[in-house]
Amino acid sequence: MFSGKKIVATIEARMTSSRLPGKVLLPLAGKPTLERLVERMKSSKYVDTIVVATTVNESDEPIAGLAERLGVVCFRGSEDDVLGRVLGAAQSVQGEIIVEITGDCPLVDGRLIDRAVEEFFKLDVHYASNCLNQSYPLGFEVQVFPTAILAEVDKLTQDPVDRLHVSYYIYMHPERYRFANWTAEPECFAPGFRLTLDEKGDYELLDKVFTALAPGNPDFSAAETVAYLKSHPELLELNKSVRQKHAQEG
Repeated sequence: MFSGKKIVATIEARMTSSRLPGKVLLPLAGKPTLERLVERMKSSKYVDTIVVATTVNESDEPIAGLAERLGVVCFRGSEDDVLGRVLGAAQSVQGEIIVEITGDCPLVDGRLIDRAVEEFFKLDVHYASNCLNQSYPLGFEVQVFPTAILAEVDKLTQDPVDRLHVSYYIYMHPERYRFANWTAEPECFAPGFRLTLDEKGDYELLDKVFTALAPGNPDFSAAETVAYLKSHPELLELNKSVRQKHAQEG
C-alpha cells in the first residue's frame, strides 16, 4: 500500500496477436515470456496485486493456467475492448491505482514500476508515464492512473481506438486531464532501442538478452540491459526492420 491507495499492476495478454501469435508464451531463456514479466514485476515495493488481464477466448486458457501457476490473479474480458478489460481487472481486486503493463514488454521490472508510482504521486496528475516522450528503449513502458479516472473514461468514449489503447483518451484530452512524462536516467537513455515483442526479430533479440543476463540475475535492471546492448550493438540488427504501429492502426 502506497499513500493509502491499493495499487494493482495489470498485464494485458492474449494468444491471438496478429503479427506473432502466442508471443506471450514464447520461451525467453527457457521460461515463457509472461512468466519472465511476472517474476520481474514481483520485485516492486509498491504493487499490492498483479492481475493478468486476458480474454474470454478459449485460446487464452493457457494464459489463465499460467497465471494460476504463478500465483497471480487472472481476469478475463473482451478481446477488443481492452479498456473495459483493464478496468474490470483492477476493479476485480478493488485496485485504486492502476499500473498498466502490456504482455509484450517482458523487460519491465519492479524498479521501473516503483519509479512510475513515485512520479505519479509526486507530480499530482491524472496520468503519468515514461512513454509520451520516448527516452527509455521501446518496451520499457509503464503507465499509472487512478481506477476512478479509467472508470470515468469508460463512460465518456466508445471510440474503437480509445477502447483498444487503454489510456489514449486521457492523454489526448489535456483540457480535461493533467498528465506528465518522466525521462530516463542517463544510464537507461536509449530511445532508439527496440525491446518490445511484436515480430520474430523482436523475439530473437529479447531471447538473446535474457539468455545473456537472466541466468546470473533474473531481475537484471534496465541499465544493465542498455549497457549490454551498447556493448553488443550487432544484436540490434535482429529487429532493425520491424516497424512500430501507430495507435490509429489498431
